[in-house]
Amino acid sequence: MKTDLSIIIPAKNEQVAIAGVIAKLKKVLSAHAFEIIIVNDGSTDNTAKIALDAGAKVITHPYSKGNGAAIKTGARAALGDVVVFMDADGQHSPEDIPRLLAKLNQGFDMVVGARQKGSQASIGRSIGNKFYNKFASYMTGHKIEDLTSGFRAVKIDKFREFLYLLPNGFSYPTTSTMAFFRAGYSVAYEPIHATQREDNSTSHIHIVKDGIRFLLIIFKVGTLYSPLKLFLPISVTVLLTGFSYYGYTYFTAGTFTNMSALMFSTSLIIFMVGLVSEQITTLMYKADK
Repeated sequence: MKTDLSIIIPAKNEQVAIAGVIAKLKKVLSAHAFEIIIVNDGSTDNTAKIALDAGAKVITHPYSKGNGAAIKTGARAALGDVVVFMDADGQHSPEDIPRLLAKLNQGFDMVVGARQKGSQASIGRSIGNKFYNKFASYMTGHKIEDLTSGFRAVKIDKFREFLYLLPNGFSYPTTSTMAFFRAGYSVAYEPIHATQREDNSTSHIHIVKDGIRFLLIIFKVGTLYSPLKLFLPISVTVLLTGFSYYGYTYFTAGTFTNMSALMFSTSLIIFMVGLVSEQITTLMYKADK
C-alpha cells in the first residue's frame, strides 16, 4: 500500500507514554495510508519494544544522538510525501493532526502547531518563547507564532533540502522554520494546546544548560535568515556610541581619544562581518542546478 503520510516521533526513555500515543494515532489516522516511525534515541528502558509491539516501525540509535539527530533519521527513512513531527511524551495531541494536514493542503509547505496560552510550559520558557517569536518575526518580516514548536506537518521533499543545516540538539524547529522562510517556502500556523506530559515527569530539557544554548538561537536565527539585518543595527549602535563619546571628549578636553577610534573600528568590523555573512548565507541557499 502506498504511504501518503509518515508520523515521525523521536523517543528517549518514553516507555510510559509511547503505546498510548501510537494507539491514538492509529485511531485518528485510520482513513489515511500512513506509517508511524519511532526513532529510539538510545533509550535505556523498554521504549523500543513497546513501540514495536504497538505496531510502529522502530529505528534505534545505538546511543543518544539528540532530538535533532532523531528527526533527521526519521526524515531520511520516511516513505510518505508528507511527514508530521511530534513528541513521544503525550503533550502533542494526535487529534490536531487532521487540522495541520488540512492547512497544508491549502498550499502551504509547512504548518506548525502554535501552542496557545495555557499550554504546559514554565514561566521562564514562555517568556523566552515570546522573545524568540518577536525577534524571528522582525528578522523575517512575517509573523511567527511559535518558533520552537516541535509539532509540525511538512512536505518531505522540501524538508530534506535542509537536513544538512539541522543541529543534532533541540533547536531543529528554529532552524527548519528560518530555513523555510529564507528559501521562500510558505509557512503557516495552526493553534494547538500542548498538555501535561503523560508520565508527569520533567522534560528532558535542562533549564540552565539548554537555556544558555537557546540564547544562541537568537544569533542562529540571524545568521540563518539575514545576517546583515542582525549585524547592521549593532554596527550603527557602536558607531553612534563612538560619535557620542568623541563629542563628549572634544567639547570637554578638545581631544580625539583611542576609545573613540576603537569604537569606529569595531563598528566597521561588525558591519563587514555582517556583509560577508550575508553573502555566505545567499550562497548557502542557492539551489543546486
